[in-house]
Amino acid sequence: MSQKRNGQDGQQQTTKCFQHELLTTSALSYRGTRLELQLAAASISRTIRTIPMRILPCCLFALIAAASIAQPAPAPIPVKVIIVAMFEVGADSGDRPGELQYWVERDHLDQVFPLPNAYHDARMNSAGELAIVTGQGTAHAAATIMALGTDPRFDLTHAYWLIAGIAGANPERASLGSAVWTNWIVDSDLSYEIDARELPPGSPVWSTGKLPLRKTKPFEAPAEPMEGQLFQTNRALMDWAYFLTKGTKLEDSDHLKEIRSHFAGAAAQNPPQVLTGDEISGSTYWHGKLMNDFADQWMTYYTGGQGKFATTAMEDTGTLLSLQYLAKAGKADWNRIVVLRTVSNFDQQPIGMDAAASLASQRVGQYGAYLPSLEAAYTVGHAVVADILKNWDTYRDKLPTAK
Repeated sequence: MSQKRNGQDGQQQTTKCFQHELLTTSALSYRGTRLELQLAAASISRTIRTIPMRILPCCLFALIAAASIAQPAPAPIPVKVIIVAMFEVGADSGDRPGELQYWVERDHLDQVFPLPNAYHDARMNSAGELAIVTGQGTAHAAATIMALGTDPRFDLTHAYWLIAGIAGANPERASLGSAVWTNWIVDSDLSYEIDARELPPGSPVWSTGKLPLRKTKPFEAPAEPMEGQLFQTNRALMDWAYFLTKGTKLEDSDHLKEIRSHFAGAAAQNPPQVLTGDEISGSTYWHGKLMNDFADQWMTYYTGGQGKFATTAMEDTGTLLSLQYLAKAGKADWNRIVVLRTVSNFDQQPIGMDAAASLASQRVGQYGAYLPSLEAAYTVGHAVVADILKNWDTYRDKLPTAK
């Protein structure tokens, strides 16, 4: 019996010794020098020779587990600027372009980072420029930006965000092919709505069936935007981007002139140019002169008259809500966001056509200024990206300002 007990005591002592070695290795893994790990491995090798064969597999399993934590996680990749596109037609390069393709091809965004929990993989180049496609609509946009912003592979704390995509435009404030830097973004989906055929008859108050949540009639004062309904980007940064790019030449054409000739509006006949204006954002793709008038009132109502409705798009309030949350979490900088929307079409019917017939022709890739608007988004947006990258030693810690 004493021999058996002595054998058990020896085995327990050996196991304790091995456990001590494993703990030592784990501790060394966090200090992490190669010499320390080599010494620990040699020590464990000597210990293994004394372990009974029946417990050796368990010990080896524990050793492998300890070794696995000895591998330090790679440092996050510092990102300098992020281009947020909303859709791509086909492949990321080599075919008919969507909002991403020119950035991929011209800025050589050749490194692909799989992002299975988002709409689209991220793409990046060696200069620190990254691009993502959100997918259409506010829900896709919010989910994709949150997935990117919380991905441990990237350090986005100093990154600038350029939201760059095409849009419909109010012909009173922007023309086809123009590029519009945006300060106010108002969501159009968060609302009550009743069918226009059931509006109270004869009441001038009920000009629309859409009314703000928690209100009893359209445009009831005071405006009380809910979280995610009203955003204002950093005005100083937007001004910098505008003044940097306002002289950018955007190509006009006989084709654009012919389309413009069928529209009334203070800005409808202007050639493409760089402007400032504000955006109505919502997943519902609306169209028509009356809807344009509603959007103009909706912008005025929620911004207290400060916003001037120029463009309409489908994703930006989703994108901005996620960026707002990421900023609160210390993963993004709210003051480093600029929004650029370029005009692919007017948001209403031309003279002599009804809204339904006009809407039937509004399809991605078939807008009258589709390719010019994509070109404008890249040309104007890239000027900002290039300036950020060129002056990164300054702009990393200090925001640029208009001169």
